[in-house]
Amino acid sequence: MDTMRERFASVTTRLLDEDPRLAVVLADIGVDGFRSAAERHPHRVVNVGIREQLLIGVGGGLALTGMRPVMHTFASFLVERPFEQVKLDLGHQDVGGVLVSAAGSYDWPAGGFTHMAPGDIALLDSLDGWTMHVPGHPDEAETLLRHAAAAGDDKVYVRLSVQSNEAPRPVDGAGFLTVREGRGGVVLAVGPMLDDVLAATEGLDVTVLYATTVRPFDAAALRTAVAGTAAAADVVLVEPYHEGTSTRHANDALAHVPHRVLGLGVGRRELRRYGQLDEHLAGQGLDARSLRERITGFLAR
Repeated sequence: MDTMRERFASVTTRLLDEDPRLAVVLADIGVDGFRSAAERHPHRVVNVGIREQLLIGVGGGLALTGMRPVMHTFASFLVERPFEQVKLDLGHQDVGGVLVSAAGSYDWPAGGFTHMAPGDIALLDSLDGWTMHVPGHPDEAETLLRHAAAAGDDKVYVRLSVQSNEAPRPVDGAGFLTVREGRGGVVLAVGPMLDDVLAATEGLDVTVLYATTVRPFDAAALRTAVAGTAAAADVVLVEPYHEGTSTRHANDALAHVPHRVLGLGVGRRELRRYGQLDEHLAGQGLDARSLRERITGFLAR
């Protein structure tokens, strides 16, 4: 199976052939995947070098001319480093574009903390009007990338990861998907966390929702799921980025009913022995065994 990044390159290359409005802006990372596209569309595949602020600035300039820019690099270099340009060159100028990230929270531990961005969703959440997709499988990534490319002049973030679920789900670029139904609580799994959440909740009487589009937050789906539970609403959010990132949205959605919300995700404490991806998951309590302990402990209180 190809990775999400490989699917991104192949799908976007095809989209460049199909849509003359589309352009790709790179900052050295990912250039190899677009070599054939650059040969066919030399004026619509732009590599600015290791200049991430310029990456966003060029994308904003292309958007001002009516183009649909797709800007790509690692999440820490796409969202965190050029955040001022994201805020001003896209947001303040009221133009759209597609940010497509890689490396996520800790996909490449050998790169160190400079290449990790567990705060990317929360940071973009401080801005107005962003749609955010977090696919859990390359097939879902393709669907969501196509949604993003065709989304008029909207501002869209697509968060790609190495971690992937075994099988894709039918995502639509909008609402949450009900994967399992139960009466004892609701667990919302975001993107690549689904398989571990399903393993962690095996045999538990809980509803499992699956989110690949996290902004806008599907408040209606959460309210519907909570309405099917037997008691006061207990909700667990399992996100592959900073814990608690969506807690506010869940609380707002359930303001009309008694409820408790537990946000599970990447902690603020930095793990300085970087190890491998599976060691980061265990270290953050996001592997299936740890999730089961944390979820059952919360629901039992």
